[in-house]
This record gives sequence, structure tokens and C-alpha cells, in this order.
Amino acid sequence: MLKDIPELKVEDVAFAIVKKEKDEQGESGWYVYLINMQEQPITGILITSTGYGKIDEFDRKSSTLRHFLENLPGRSFVKVEPIVEDVFMLSNEYWLSYFQGGNMYDKKFIFLPGSITEENFTTIPLMHTKGVLIKS
Repeated sequence: MLKDIPELKVEDVAFAIVKKEKDEQGESGWYVYLINMQEQPITGILITSTGYGKIDEFDRKSSTLRHFLENLPGRSFVKVEPIVEDVFMLSNEYWLSYFQGGNMYDKKFIFLPGSITEENFTTIPLMHTKGVLIKS
């Protein structure tokens, strides 16, 4: 029966953390984006995010947030949530599930502690800005 389950690999999908211009309150902030670099749309998108790790030798965990998106067209991106610098010293996990072509895809993306820094900036595809990127 296991042989009947297809092994589906998530490809050309990414999460980026970007320091953006002023938000609604006129303050600069960091934001998490989901990027679909494929030509085809993805649908029924579920994202859970959480931070976890140690701060000053104590275990810490942030709240778990859940986001649902109907679809994300091919070669596009969407803002998922703001992220505060206080959690950059934690592992920040984004678990992505979506449908494409009648199949369900699933992948965990983790920004490691200390990895969200301007030293790790790269050019973010489709967004034409700088940020930290994890690509499948």
C-alpha cells in the first residue's frame, strides 16, 4: 500500500523574511512572505508558524499562528505575517501544505537561530528586494 502513495517533492516554493518600508503605523518592520516561483498556481494553502528554542538557558516557544490562503498564482508572492526581531534568536518554523494538480504537498521551512540578519540577505526572486530566503 505504501508503494501506491506518490512521493511528491515541493519545488520552487520559498519563504522570505524581508525588512520593508513603513507599515500602516509609519514604522519599519520585518515581514514573512510566501513565494510561488512555479508557473502553476497553488491552492488550499495552509501555513502554520511557530518559534522555539532557548533564550538565556530557558526553553522558549512563541504562539503558533495559522494562515489559510485560497490560492497563490504562479510567479507571485504574498505577505504572510509580520515578524518581530525578538524571535530572531529562536528557530522560526513555517509548515506549508497546499494542493496542486489534484495532489497535496507538504514541507517544513526553518529559519535557524541567528540566521535572520542583514549579513545573510540575498536578492529575493520576483520581489526584487533583499531579505533572507529559504527555497525548496
